[in-house]
This record gives sequence, structure tokens and C-alpha cells, in this order.
Amino acid sequence: MANQDIMRELFITGLVNAHAVEKQALSIMTPQVERIENYPEVADRLRLHIEETNGQIARLDEILAGFDTSSSALKDLGLSMTGGMAALTHSVAGDEIIKNSFANYAFEHFEIAAYKSLLVMAEDGGFANATPLLKQSLGEEEAMAQWIDEALPMVTRRYATLYAEGGSGVAKV
Repeated sequence: MANQDIMRELFITGLVNAHAVEKQALSIMTPQVERIENYPEVADRLRLHIEETNGQIARLDEILAGFDTSSSALKDLGLSMTGGMAALTHSVAGDEIIKNSFANYAFEHFEIAAYKSLLVMAEDGGFANATPLLKQSLGEEEAMAQWIDEALPMVTRRYATLYAEGGSGVAKV
């Protein structure tokens, strides 16, 4: 197998994996945003990032179509189910908003790493047409991670205040 064929295979595998990860992100964020009541800023930013994530999926589909391939439906389903389970697990905890903030922060950094890796493969494999699309998705992930980082003090303080007021509304994320 020629080096170019190997790079193509690795790049496509990375794209399919990133597609599955974005589907997983949707399965994590969607139930979260539906439950949020006491943190409208978080709900608004999650809604925006859900829109961005749908755009990221479309961009990955566009790149994959250029290789006459598509995402793996089975991989997408498996990862979206695990994402849904993670969101469900946090929903029974009184500190759901805090745990979701930690998990979302970590997940954003996982996605950032995935896009950075894809950009290296695009450069090394000569797939320059994918670079602008991948950079756009990377920028959105970096912006979301930064927003979570900057919002964490507010979320933590609001949670502590609600808890101190007798827990009213704490379970209502």
C-alpha cells in the first residue's frame, strides 16, 4: 500500500470517528439543554453549540463525500447511545449542572484534539480542500471550551447559592 493510500485510509477513518464523536456530542447536549431551568446562559450557549455541531457534522459529511464514502451509521449510533447514557446518569445527581460542566469541558477538549489531528493528516496527506472546513469546526470547539471555562465560576456560584437556599431549584439544573 502506497504512503498516499495509507494517509487516505487514516484520514477517512479519522473523519468517520470525528463524525461519530459529533453525533455523541449531540446526544449529550440535547438532553442537557432540555433540563436546564436555572442557568439560561448555559442553555442559550448549548443551543448555539448544538447548531454549530450540526454544521460540523455537515462539514464532515461534505469532506467524506469527496472520498466517495460516508460516516459509519453503526459507530454513530453506538457513540450517541453512550452520550445519552452519560447525560442520563448526571441527571439523577443534585449537582447535575456542575458535573455536566466538567464533562462538557473535557469533551470539548477531546473534540479539539480530534480536529487538530485531522488537520495534521489533511496537511500531510495533501487533502488541502478539507483544511478550511476542519479549521472552522476546530474554532467552534475552541470557542465553546473557552466559554465553558469562563462560565464555570458563574455556574458554580449559582449552584452554591441555590443549594444554600435550601436546595430549591438545585435539581432543576
